[in-house]
Amino acid sequence: MLYQTPQDWRDAPHKRVLLFGMSGLGKTHVSTTLRAQGDWFHYSIDYRIGTRYMGEHIVDNAKREAMKVPFLRELLMTDSIYLASNITFSNLTPVSTYLGKPGNPDKGGLPFAEYTRRQAQFRAAEEAALQDTGHFIARAQSLYGYPHFVCDTGGSICEWVDPDDPADPILRTLSSETLMIWIEGSDAHTEELIRRFDRAPKPMAYQPDFLADGWAAYLAETGQTETQVDPDAFIRWTYARALAHRQPRYAAMARNWGVTVQAEDLADLRDAADFDAVVEAALAR
Repeated sequence: MLYQTPQDWRDAPHKRVLLFGMSGLGKTHVSTTLRAQGDWFHYSIDYRIGTRYMGEHIVDNAKREAMKVPFLRELLMTDSIYLASNITFSNLTPVSTYLGKPGNPDKGGLPFAEYTRRQAQFRAAEEAALQDTGHFIARAQSLYGYPHFVCDTGGSICEWVDPDDPADPILRTLSSETLMIWIEGSDAHTEELIRRFDRAPKPMAYQPDFLADGWAAYLAETGQTETQVDPDAFIRWTYARALAHRQPRYAAMARNWGVTVQAEDLADLRDAADFDAVVEAALAR
């Protein structure tokens, strides 16, 4: 690890961290708080995915839908209008909308083959965005003069790595460039995440084998065909399974490549000094 002890962290002129864990446990809250201090660069993996690696897919999909409307089709064909996604750190809806949900087309569902194709696109995009971390560390310091750096990852980082493989290319790179910090939630957090997701289910990215097994199990359990599946019902059913699937993977990433902090220790984070104290406590353990 870049910092072996609390003293290493205190003495570091350039503090570089990567936050990982389930969406909704505070990664972006912490990153935004640090950015507001003025000397932390906030690198959002999901923002990078949506703007650099999947921007064209997202816009083309919007154009495809617009071309179905004669009025908009004519304007697009004559270059009278243009479409663009308005992705921000706090609004990543264009990415999740493009990922979509499988199932009944009358309820907005995608054919499962198209759904998995988009999942593969997202995986390639996320892996590339993660590997860009070092570039942005250098860019943040040389171009903008930021001494410190926080990488705000998506919840699916654990799907594309093997945390028990000491030669994993993504984890080797990231751990050499940042202190990797798992934000671990409690059972109460998990229950709240499930309740929140149930109220507003949103698309997620999954490991291919996990997704294929889940889809087959759901069809067998419900007796439905692909076009009968309620897209929201499927991703609600999958979400709790995904939490259980990801938890040991996050734990292995922290055990082998970084440190763990509790979500409640970051909930009331006010400034960089609070964050320093949490990191020092994690390194001391």
